[in-house]
Amino acid sequence: MIRKITLAAALTLTVATASSQRTYDELREISSLNRGVYGLQSMRDGEHYTVRRGNSIVKQSYADPEAADTLYTGAFGGYAFSPDEEMLLLSANSRPVYRHSFYADYDIVRVGGERVASLKNVRDVTISPDSRLVAYARDNDLYVGPLGGEARAVTDDGEWNKVINGTADWVYEEEYGFTKAYAFSPDSKRIAYLRFDESEVPTFQMMRFDRKLYNEPYSFKYPKAGDPNSKVELWLYDIASGAKSRVDTGSESDQYIPFIGWTPDGDLYFYRVNRKQNRFEVVLCRDNGTQKVIYDETSPTYVERPERGTVRFIDGDRFLVMNETTTGWNHIYLHSVAKGLVRPLTSGEWQVTGIAEVTDDAVYYLSTERSPLRRDLYAVDFKGKRKRRLTDRDGTYSIAPSKGMKYYISTFSSATEGNTVELRGGDGRFIRTLAESEKMTERMKSLPRREFFTFVSERGDSLNAYIIKPTDFDPAEKYPVLLTQYSGPGSQSVADRLSFDWENVLVGNGYIVVCCDGRGTGFMGERFKKQTYGNLGALEVEDQISFARYMASQPYVDPDRIGIYGWSYGGFMALGCALKGDGLFKMAIAVAPVTSWRYYDTIYTEIYNDLPQDNPAGYDDNSPINFADRLSDRTRLLIMHGTADDNVHVQNTMEMCNALNRARKQYDMMIYPDQNHSMYPSDGYNIRNKMIRYTLENL
Repeated sequence: MIRKITLAAALTLTVATASSQRTYDELREISSLNRGVYGLQSMRDGEHYTVRRGNSIVKQSYADPEAADTLYTGAFGGYAFSPDEEMLLLSANSRPVYRHSFYADYDIVRVGGERVASLKNVRDVTISPDSRLVAYARDNDLYVGPLGGEARAVTDDGEWNKVINGTADWVYEEEYGFTKAYAFSPDSKRIAYLRFDESEVPTFQMMRFDRKLYNEPYSFKYPKAGDPNSKVELWLYDIASGAKSRVDTGSESDQYIPFIGWTPDGDLYFYRVNRKQNRFEVVLCRDNGTQKVIYDETSPTYVERPERGTVRFIDGDRFLVMNETTTGWNHIYLHSVAKGLVRPLTSGEWQVTGIAEVTDDAVYYLSTERSPLRRDLYAVDFKGKRKRRLTDRDGTYSIAPSKGMKYYISTFSSATEGNTVELRGGDGRFIRTLAESEKMTERMKSLPRREFFTFVSERGDSLNAYIIKPTDFDPAEKYPVLLTQYSGPGSQSVADRLSFDWENVLVGNGYIVVCCDGRGTGFMGERFKKQTYGNLGALEVEDQISFARYMASQPYVDPDRIGIYGWSYGGFMALGCALKGDGLFKMAIAVAPVTSWRYYDTIYTEIYNDLPQDNPAGYDDNSPINFADRLSDRTRLLIMHGTADDNVHVQNTMEMCNALNRARKQYDMMIYPDQNHSMYPSDGYNIRNKMIRYTLENL
């Protein structure tokens, strides 16, 4: 969050415009003018949706803007409907665990307010498809019971740092992006769940301070690259009888089972990924005990981490798959359980980025067809014909469809415009505007603008980039330049969407800010992305250094005042560029950086860099720790980290400091006690304050 900055009187931080001076606090105020529609959920009938308005949940008609009904009013954190939509699941007192996981208190109430059940200090709550049962996790065990009645323990062997039932372990949560590891069958008679045995996973200790007289370590299981993962099993629980049975997931225990689910016909299926992550399978389990691999994808490098939506069942036989390995571009393919691949539904040198909705006669999807910097909504039929674009502006769209896609709500933004939220028919016709950011867009007209261009590197690669110049830019002057970047595999920083952060303040102080997506980043095809495989930090650093040299050669740039910044993977990159740049960079800021991929987790690291046992050079040759002695005396380096970062451990920064100290190098540090990877909950303001001040003083 952007907040007001208070600095020494000598450092007046403003955002310059043609008409006035704006403070950093005013930039935050501009960001607050961005409008949206929040807590949006489509209802089963496809004719209504719900939104959150303050402490109320309001049911709204798509067709009639006057037809609105308040379903609930009261204090709550989040909400979800029961499958029959007669009840609401309301959370309160949320207590975060890691990035996605949290414990909370829940009330289940009927629409109108009558309380049905209350649950205290639980997580991953789900109401069954028949709306009669509720399941949840507590203390590493899974429970299920009738609404308003006593829950039964499905498992009883859960234990911290040993066994987890029904919820994901740390690395699955972080890298596959889910916490709920169970699923009701469509008839509500069975529950499939994952059991994680993490007893052999090494324990990591993270010191907590919490203003206590004696600080205490927080211990949790964290598998670093090459180390043992949890042994994951798939189990079935019969709710009526209480009987449990283990599902065969193959002879290999050192593998991943990232997602489980049920087909519309009630067959269980699961994803299976091997340890090297170059093979992805979908396995269908029949009630008679037989199994069938209904989808199999392999790659000489890796198959990108599957998501829940990678495979989407239409009915008991047909399903859709998004796949980039067939043609080198991510596209949609129609498959049959009985017959295998039926046909591709999309094709071309562009990428499908997600499926919005599937109806009886069409698939609605978002893609980069017009530009890798943008996202548009398209529809195509099941023969791969009658493709049509449904969006009409240049920028980035996100889509919230109604059931059956009779309507959809689109949220649009661009580099020069705030959000516009519109209701449209399934054919793309405009119905009405739900929210727009006119005041923000008007204010943005006087702010420096992001200009997109293609940078050709010294080796001839064409890379997407942007530049932000001061509003009073004079090509006859010389400006300092800050490179901001992330650069991680499959990522994208150069995009035509709304984006404000601390770097914008620098532009108002006479700096140029630039960004370049180098080799290995996303949405430019599989070949472009995967060329960094097994050698993380080599080509990416080459590209950023080449980009810095290019900027230094521009007549309006002061070549002695080039800086670079990055957070997380971007921090790894900022260090690599600062150390290998041989004095090219006058300043570098690395926030929460990975400094050796040996310190990072199994799933993320091994998919992009292979196992350290098989590729030690990929881990060591580009580790900033191993070339700390190359830091130039003219490069001012700031490293920042939170001590409670459960993702990129502060160990990374400590070992980087050790290496710099041994090399007798000077650098600056900021440590944030008890803050996580995003400096949550309290130091987001402080860190941005520090980065602005440090840049103004040293670049």
